[in-house]
Amino acid sequence: MPSHEGSAPQFKEEQVLTVFRSRRRREAEPAYQLLSRQMESSARSMPGFVDFKSFTADDGEQVSVVTFATPADQRRWRDDLSHREAQRRGRDEFYEQYSIQVARCTHVSEWSRTPP
Repeated sequence: MPSHEGSAPQFKEEQVLTVFRSRRRREAEPAYQLLSRQMESSARSMPGFVDFKSFTADDGEQVSVVTFATPADQRRWRDDLSHREAQRRGRDEFYEQYSIQVARCTHVSEWSRTPP
């Protein structure tokens, strides 16, 4: 089930999380921001999309976590032609360095002070 602004995603065991950690080149930031918005929109429209979050660590490292319902859904996004082109541009234009970790969720635990 796709995540919508303001609503909590449905996290479940066996979903696939991709953790993308990066450091960007400052001079490429405007072009990166435009492509990043396009790629996030594209990912959100993919079958099996669950959630996307992005954070900046105190040391400037960017961390994005993308969740898909199944391994096949994650691979479909990984191999999407527009995403592949964005990956190439990232290596050529935007990133100083990056790492990608892909994992299957083995446990989900949630708590909320207020009911959903």
